Amino acid sequence: MRKDADKIKKIVRDGYAKALSERSSCCSSSSCCGGVNQAQDISRKVGYSDRDLKAVPEGANLGFGCGNPVALASLHEGDVVLDLGCGAGFDAFLSAERVGKTGRVIGVDMTPEMVAKAKENAKKGSYSNVEFRLGEIEKLPVEDNSIDVIISNCVINLSPDKETVFKEAYRVLKRGGRLMVSDLVLAKDLPEKIKNSVEAYVGCLAGAIKKEEYLRFIEQAGFQDIKIISESSYPVDAMFDDHAALEDAIVSIKVAAVKK
Repeated sequence: MRKDADKIKKIVRDGYAKALSERSSCCSSSSCCGGVNQAQDISRKVGYSDRDLKAVPEGANLGFGCGNPVALASLHEGDVVLDLGCGAGFDAFLSAERVGKTGRVIGVDMTPEMVAKAKENAKKGSYSNVEFRLGEIEKLPVEDNSIDVIISNCVINLSPDKETVFKEAYRVLKRGGRLMVSDLVLAKDLPEKIKNSVEAYVGCLAGAIKKEEYLRFIEQAGFQDIKIISESSYPVDAMFDDHAALEDAIVSIKVAAVKK
């Protein structure tokens, strides 16, 4: 299992590094990801405003998300925010504006190229309350009970060990801390061809699990007041020859939970 998990992580890490270098999408669906020229249109579709898009440094929004967890999180002045799988820093920078000078934002990503890009963007935008750390979301480089709000945007589905991700999220949150994520889950089983596809892993699909299992992992980690804020069918275009088999299989959900 460990060998398989390491292999999956390498596939995802390499895929995102390549996507960044090509300034193109990790997956081909027009609802979640896209090339640099499509990033703003994609982000509007999943819940970002024109003001959001203009507020961040150029190159921070890569169009890789499937929702807007920052809007969900209802961030407050002074909050300490952790962004799981921060990419080039888009959600982290939006969070930084909301938490103000008395707040702080930490972005964690396992892809060195993404962390380097995020740091470059932070310098470009003169952000003094944001930092980016290289690390895995299954083993967060973050202290216990130190975070007010955790956000994540279409990232946890890529992890081969989602149960541990939520346990780690619970560990680093303060009492009363909130989890706010946008992610992809399954409404029905994927064909074996898709499950075993390297392209599907990098494309945000093969790692997805059933919605009930996803929510159970959150509950088993210790979270309470678990709520699905919204969910919608995730349209999959001609990514595979038999993409018709994926119709209505992928669902985009926004989930909130609390550590009490």
